[in-house]
Amino acid sequence: MTASTLNHTLALNGGEKLIQNKDKELFHWPIITKEDEDAVLDVMRKGTFSHTALTSEFEKEMAAWQKTKHALAYCNGTASLLGALFGCKVGAGDEVITPAYTYWATFMPIINLRATPVFADIDPKTLCIDPADIEKKITPKTKAIMVMHAFGHPCDMDPIMAIAEKHQIKVIEDASHAQGSLYKGRMVGSLGHVSGMSMMGGKSFAVGEGGMLLTDDEEILQRAASFGFYEKTVGTNWSKEGDLITEPELLPWKGMSAGGFKHRMNQTCSAMGRVQLKYYPERIKEIQESMNYFWDLLKDTPCLTIHKIDPKTNSTMGGWYNAVGIYHAEELGGLSSQKFCEAVQAEGGILSVGPKQYARSHLHPLVQDADVYNEGKPSVIAFSDRDTRLKKGDLPITESMEEKVITVPWFKKLKPDLIKQYADAIKKVAENYQELL
Repeated sequence: MTASTLNHTLALNGGEKLIQNKDKELFHWPIITKEDEDAVLDVMRKGTFSHTALTSEFEKEMAAWQKTKHALAYCNGTASLLGALFGCKVGAGDEVITPAYTYWATFMPIINLRATPVFADIDPKTLCIDPADIEKKITPKTKAIMVMHAFGHPCDMDPIMAIAEKHQIKVIEDASHAQGSLYKGRMVGSLGHVSGMSMMGGKSFAVGEGGMLLTDDEEILQRAASFGFYEKTVGTNWSKEGDLITEPELLPWKGMSAGGFKHRMNQTCSAMGRVQLKYYPERIKEIQESMNYFWDLLKDTPCLTIHKIDPKTNSTMGGWYNAVGIYHAEELGGLSSQKFCEAVQAEGGILSVGPKQYARSHLHPLVQDADVYNEGKPSVIAFSDRDTRLKKGDLPITESMEEKVITVPWFKKLKPDLIKQYADAIKKVAENYQELL
């Protein structure tokens, strides 16, 4: 883009839109082919929605791809995290350290089990939980650390695992944003003691609606299964080879769901998941190439910090779920992120402030005051011997992200000429920001 083009009047102020033509393929996701359709229709025609044979195959394939010993397919990602927590023996009076900068499904299952979420701050560049702040939040009540790989960016897992080993506590990964991401060459979701992930229709690995738990730990697996999979507790258990054996050794119950839940995946979803998994690695490779190209075009745009990981670390952003950047208003004379995004949208671009709610999850009434279970005190501290609730200002980096994090185009196809238009729209607004002051 030439300087003369950049200096044209902004579309928000009556100038011509920079992006005139839209390509739906650039953003369409998930990619559904006849192979997906045939797999789902086969389940429908056979009426095997609630059977488990296909789901068992999907679990084996997911475990092999993730390089874990076990996988357990769930009806949704939130249930998989609840199962992971139960698998780690989290219960009443325990504390689990977790980021507030995340979707509620990361921390609400902690409260469901009558434990207490203890919120830690995040790193301002990665948007992931800060290992140094985790260390500060450890107490004798700490049972686990729940991390969340934000928008595909892996958490810094080596120091987190070192902290966990030092204090003999479990690490649970919420990998809902990061299916296929690598941390130093290792698959995210296989780094902690157990992981859970969402595979709903909007995620980078989408099966319609579903979740997956992954672990190498036999006891965690058995406990998680017992909590919401009554079929897997009818006097049976699994061998390391995946075969059924009798009389579970690690469980005091069988034949019922210990949590009273039915967590199994609908087989239309597992059928679609098996097809999606076949092509997912090559599809996210194209997403990574597209997003890296986009950010390379904007590397000299000072008002944006790129949310990506250095490839020299042998790490990747997976499917780059819900791609974001970090906006710096001070670089543009204090122009608000909202106004900046509006101007880019007017150019035909795709930019918005958000997810704003992540920055104040720890201040939400549900985790401050709500007595969800009629226990006579806020559920978040109902079984705690101390008040762990935070006030405004206690997580300064998390709270500062409310107006800084912006969603950027999430490109699914490598079409350089089209991607360049979106980058140019951002550059145009950045270089002509004074029109907006």
